Amino acid sequence: MSKNKNTMSKEEYLNKVKEIDTTKEAPKQLEDTDFLTVAKERRSVRQYDPEFKMDKSEIMEILETAILAPSSSNLQPWRFLVIEDQKEKERLLPIANNQQQIVDASVVIAVLGDREAYKNADRIYSAIAEKGRMPEDVKNMYVNSILDGYGNFSKERLAKIAHIDGGLVAMQLMLAAKAKGYDTVPMGGYDEAQFVKAFNVPENYEAIMLISLGKGSKAGFEKTRLPLDEVVNWDRY
Repeated sequence: MSKNKNTMSKEEYLNKVKEIDTTKEAPKQLEDTDFLTVAKERRSVRQYDPEFKMDKSEIMEILETAILAPSSSNLQPWRFLVIEDQKEKERLLPIANNQQQIVDASVVIAVLGDREAYKNADRIYSAIAEKGRMPEDVKNMYVNSILDGYGNFSKERLAKIAHIDGGLVAMQLMLAAKAKGYDTVPMGGYDEAQFVKAFNVPENYEAIMLISLGKGSKAGFEKTRLPLDEVVNWDRY
């Protein structure tokens, strides 16, 4: 972002929200965790209890729910780097424009997308066939078609697929976290190149987003959305 009297640096932009957030209450603890309630009550929470630590089993349960999300040809390109060690979070902090939730939340989950996920087609579809859900000859046709199709896609197209599927799994992760009484905030405000280098991310992985996950200490802004009739059209533009 350009810097003049009417704009902010990227770091200022990402951190200013905490200064202007006048919310005083803690995040709402849900008694009813049906889907619509969870979706309506989830907020982007940027302030966390730094003393609170989540059990690994709880994090894994949230991720288990997240990966039930749909994906292109069921290839499940999502990969996760769970950053829990405080020293590692401190190392990530400047890469993520010094957003305090990086070090205060229990963990930061980097959502990544594998551009070469199609190479797992045989493993995935063989498992489907072994469960009796697909005849062997149909499985073979699917696998061959995937390898031929995805294998000839450009890097840019494979990256787009990884980002779309990464967005699906990330949203499911955040909703699962809220249903279990935890809070999250998705973050795109970080230096992807520095992150990939600093954390040894494989070359064929796309960096999709970072998600802070933990016990929120302040609820965050209430949702403000454009009117539905401004974002919905029917049949054609």
